[in-house]
Amino acid sequence: MFHWCGDLCTSDSVDNEETVNPEAIRSRIFAALDSFHIEIPSWGFANTGTRFGKFIQSAAATTIEEKFADAAEVNRLTGATPTVALHVLWDMPNGIADVPAIEALVKATGVRAGSINPNMFQEADYKFGSLCNPSAEVRSKATQHMLDSVAIGKALGSAEVSLWLSDGSNYPGTQSMRRRIGWLQEALQTTHDALAPGQTLLVEYKPFEPAFYHTDIGDWGMALELARGAGPHAKVLVDTGHHFLGTNIEQIVAWLLQVGALGGFHFNDRKYADDDLTLGSIDPYQIFRIFHELLYQQHSSSDAALPAFMIDQSHNLKGKVEAMIQTVMTAQELYAKAALIDQEQLAELQDSCRLVEAEECFRGAFWQDVRPLVGEWREARGLAASPLEALRQSGYVEQITTERKDKNARAGSSYA
Repeated sequence: MFHWCGDLCTSDSVDNEETVNPEAIRSRIFAALDSFHIEIPSWGFANTGTRFGKFIQSAAATTIEEKFADAAEVNRLTGATPTVALHVLWDMPNGIADVPAIEALVKATGVRAGSINPNMFQEADYKFGSLCNPSAEVRSKATQHMLDSVAIGKALGSAEVSLWLSDGSNYPGTQSMRRRIGWLQEALQTTHDALAPGQTLLVEYKPFEPAFYHTDIGDWGMALELARGAGPHAKVLVDTGHHFLGTNIEQIVAWLLQVGALGGFHFNDRKYADDDLTLGSIDPYQIFRIFHELLYQQHSSSDAALPAFMIDQSHNLKGKVEAMIQTVMTAQELYAKAALIDQEQLAELQDSCRLVEAEECFRGAFWQDVRPLVGEWREARGLAASPLEALRQSGYVEQITTERKDKNARAGSSYA
């Protein structure tokens, strides 16, 4: 049972009736969860690793069929993950020729194809860059891969083509940063012009790795300018792990919302850099603060649409299906907490510069234990109150472990 832990806003001049009304709280959380969907990545179910090697899991997905099966199980238990992100090279090695196979999996599992992710970092030709490579031939090849990814998205009805570009350089003076900007602008404009109505090109940024001197899309300002230059259907994608320590990510989110340029998120968590840890495992308060900015936008504008929510993380030690369900549950709980903030009350306290009361109004929502109400929402929607417990009882992990362990035992354990 949900117990309210006291008034969120302590001001006598602010009406707290709705804030402390249990039925109003329940209604607010239910409405938030009904609108909350988050995409899960196909690669989150496969064997992945570190720079030194990868740890093989017996239950890891080894085929696209197994990835869809795992994604369907997560959606069955959480009710919040109707789409799975696809990585072109890993999931569709034959490009558009693989579309019928994906369509068959969509029909069989009920999970739709989500964002289409080009691979611009793995092939030997991209050693010195892909869209920014000094070789016109390599740039042409990379641009064609972008166009092929758009075509795949069109065929599958995917709303987003999501670009993360690893291009950059490691040593000063070895590349022309100015010329690379021009090459990149040209490639993104060409890609944007190929989009179908309703498709969005998401431009992701990252300050470093694998490039350590300069990265061609190194921060949100670069991504924003590139998106604007590409065209109106290009937006910025924010990966919560792609920032220097101490970066105020929610301020970046607020700016991108203000200028109408926020297209989506890759959610994960980190301690030092792009650690790809499970969402909320290190700093759940940061995700809460980001969700607050998004819900403030919706509160301020009735026609404001939420950006695409996507998970992008690597489960090297945790069981993959278990970690994905844990992540989705955490995202739902943090979103529900953010929905408890009374935006009108908070705004009044902010405008009066009553700092302590405003902060207590804000963080008071974070400290509420919403798990009982989230469990009630699940049961009201025909789901198990605890998806993790339901997974344990289902025997699904044991089943896929038995089915896949021999194939995984033959997989390589090193990247070298």
